[in-house]
Amino acid sequence: MIKNRIKEFRARYDMKQEELAKRVGVRRETIGNLEKGRYNPSLVLAWNIAKVFDVPIEEIFTVEE
Repeated sequence: MIKNRIKEFRARYDMKQEELAKRVGVRRETIGNLEKGRYNPSLVLAWNIAKVFDVPIEEIFTVEE
């Protein structure tokens, strides 16, 4: 399972789900589903989210068994 810290990073940057979604080219619902662990991102989407926050992918996404 892939865990993420998207919600935490959005709070740091005072960013709404809708704004992040626009910046990475997905729907707001996709960001919500990612945050709730209902959806695993593609590598490209994970990369783009990390780029928005200017951090390595590993700071936002971790794999847990």
